[in-house]
Amino acid sequence: MRIIGGDWGGRRFPVSTAAGLRPTADRNRETLFNWLQPTLRGARVLDLFAGTGALGLEALSRGASCATFVERSRPVAAALQALVERLEATSRARVVTMDARRFLRSDPVAFDLVFLDPPFASDWLDAVLTGLAEGGWLADTAQVYVETRAGHAPTLDPGAWACQRQKTAGDVWFGLLQRAE
Repeated sequence: MRIIGGDWGGRRFPVSTAAGLRPTADRNRETLFNWLQPTLRGARVLDLFAGTGALGLEALSRGASCATFVERSRPVAAALQALVERLEATSRARVVTMDARRFLRSDPVAFDLVFLDPPFASDWLDAVLTGLAEGGWLADTAQVYVETRAGHAPTLDPGAWACQRQKTAGDVWFGLLQRAE
């Protein structure tokens, strides 16, 4: 895995080989962080289904104030924690070893930016979006990045969500959502 920009830009790290782990492609991350550039500095970030932590680490590298990584696989979370320590980012990053859906049933903290990249084979996306919106996890102007298999974009209630940007690259659909006003 390579961090593309910011303080840690150009640094490469080994990636866990756990089954189902699918780091966001460099070109998709670059597009995403171009979209986020005006709002990223100082943001409080939640990286659900964190996996390698590529999205949350990229956000920290580019000026986010803090990031919470939620990963249910103990070995993958341990590798992510080791990477956070290697980057000397423990004061700004917290790794939680827990299922993301269970995490959303805990006491909420409002985040400015949420990365949501559940396993492609799951059907959790719509339920997790509802949990974020109704559970008190989103700041007033929060943005939610969603990544899923192409052709499986979330079903958005137009009264609840607005898709600000979206793109399909190969077999991946990704978009930036915000709660509708």
